[in-house]
Amino acid sequence: VFRSKNGGQSWEKVLFLSDSTGAIDLELNPENPDEIYAGMWRAERKPWTIISGAAKEDGIYKSTDGGDNWRKVEKGLPQGLLDKVDFAVTPAKPDRVYALVEAPGDKQGLYRSEDRGESWEQVSDKEDIMSRPFYFTNITAHPRNPDKIYVGNVRYWVSSDGGESFERRSVT
Repeated sequence: VFRSKNGGQSWEKVLFLSDSTGAIDLELNPENPDEIYAGMWRAERKPWTIISGAAKEDGIYKSTDGGDNWRKVEKGLPQGLLDKVDFAVTPAKPDRVYALVEAPGDKQGLYRSEDRGESWEQVSDKEDIMSRPFYFTNITAHPRNPDKIYVGNVRYWVSSDGGESFERRSVT
């Protein structure tokens, strides 16, 4: 992760884990832009295989000082192999953070934090919201209703209860 403090004139590296792991998503807390969430993911596609995830490096990292310092947050998240992660934070309730997490088996799905990413709870393991996560995993939170979230992948899904249930919607 690189950061500029002068409108892009110069850049500094602020989060680096290895030459095979990078940030797949960054989200700022709209109430406090010094609070940043980074989804770190090892991904490699070869003609004979797909490498997705690295147990030691992949996961959710958080900075509370604008990116000067980072720490991995793990409480309530799957242990071991953790792959692609995508976040959503809503200005309607900045303490709440949503994360779509690619992980093995029923540990994959939607996680929610009510304490700014310090601890997590899985709220859905619905397979359909995680269709083809290697290619695309996207979650967006409504700016005025913290319980309304949108998931886009092979299909379009909407939840009005904080991710407890989802309805498939048509894109028109």
